[in-house]
Amino acid sequence: MKQEFNITIFSENYIGLLNRITINFTRRKINIESLTVSASAIQGVSKFIIVVNETEDKVRKLVGQLDKIVDVLKAFYNTNEEIIYEEIALYKVPTDALYESDQIEKMVRKAGARIMEITREYTVIEKTGHKEETQALFEELNQFGVMQFVRSGRIAITRDPIERLSEFLKERDALLGSID
Repeated sequence: MKQEFNITIFSENYIGLLNRITINFTRRKINIESLTVSASAIQGVSKFIIVVNETEDKVRKLVGQLDKIVDVLKAFYNTNEEIIYEEIALYKVPTDALYESDQIEKMVRKAGARIMEITREYTVIEKTGHKEETQALFEELNQFGVMQFVRSGRIAITRDPIERLSEFLKERDALLGSID
């Protein structure tokens, strides 16, 4: 049965790595719902968060293949229940709509969003949350004519108190040290 999975890939920053990673998804006909790359807690190590909607068996095999890419330090996958995650969305609405009634202000407060910038022509609103929450605010605001809308990729950390990459690196270093 298909469900949403979060694939986390740790690597150093190498040119062409994103291409080598995405080829693995294309070969298996797995659509990427969201992709975010950022620094990790370990100096010099990047963290990819890739969201897919697929069966666990297919995701397990994919992660096994991703682990074999030379520049990938380690890849993991998690369900939504095993992580804490957020996305950020920005909405640009006409400022006239803000002044004509207090509805937009009420929507912003109710959604836990905030107004970032107000100009004569437009107002920019920011909302963090899950995709369903940011989409719901978009649908509410769209009655006033959303001029622009963008949602980021997912950022996530595991609920597990142990950083699995750190544990993996310790084990790997211990193994390499015993080989010397």
